Amino acid sequence: MKAMILAAGRGERMRPLTDTTPKPLLQAGTKTLIEYSLENLAGAGFTDIVINLAHLGEQIRRFCGNGQRWGLHIAYSDEGDTALETAGGIRHALPLLGDAPFLVVNADVICAYPLAQLRTKTIALAHLVLIDNPAHHPQGDFQLNVDGSLTETGGSKLTFSGIGIYHPALFSDIPAGPYKLRPVLEQAMRQAQVSGEYYQGLWLDIGSPQRLAEVSAADLKLPD
Repeated sequence: MKAMILAAGRGERMRPLTDTTPKPLLQAGTKTLIEYSLENLAGAGFTDIVINLAHLGEQIRRFCGNGQRWGLHIAYSDEGDTALETAGGIRHALPLLGDAPFLVVNADVICAYPLAQLRTKTIALAHLVLIDNPAHHPQGDFQLNVDGSLTETGGSKLTFSGIGIYHPALFSDIPAGPYKLRPVLEQAMRQAQVSGEYYQGLWLDIGSPQRLAEVSAADLKLPD
């Protein structure tokens, strides 16, 4: 199974840090954010990685190279000067991702989820990893039902972790250009084509300078 790291975002909430440094290359503890994703993927047995690029993307390309130092093969999906949003970026990268389901992770998440168990996961159109609602997102995203399906409505929603497996067919009908992921997932949910699971381990969304500083200053047991 191939994997994609979403790294094209502008990182508006991280400004002014991201005015000169792309968000995935910001330092969190002893590593850049994207290194946590690359090392986790390599440790889980993923070898073919696609990284999408936009804002200051050449810095990411220079830093990651061909992936050899992590035992990976990295290909790049260049979106130009303006990022295409999540679904648009994935659609743009489909020629590099192939015809089989693939894993997608966010470059700004540090997580200890055991990615290896997703490599053989059977899915319909999508399978999402959900977590408890963090303080900055108390309303949650989706309802996880007892049968493992996900719905967009429900009284007890969980938060999407940014870790998901997708079938290429999920993106086959969306137009080229910027496109958000949520409406694509909601349509598939209405067709009962999205499953999910609940994860309770380490998960950190480095979405603001404050959270970046907290992670860098705290004595957290981050993934090696």
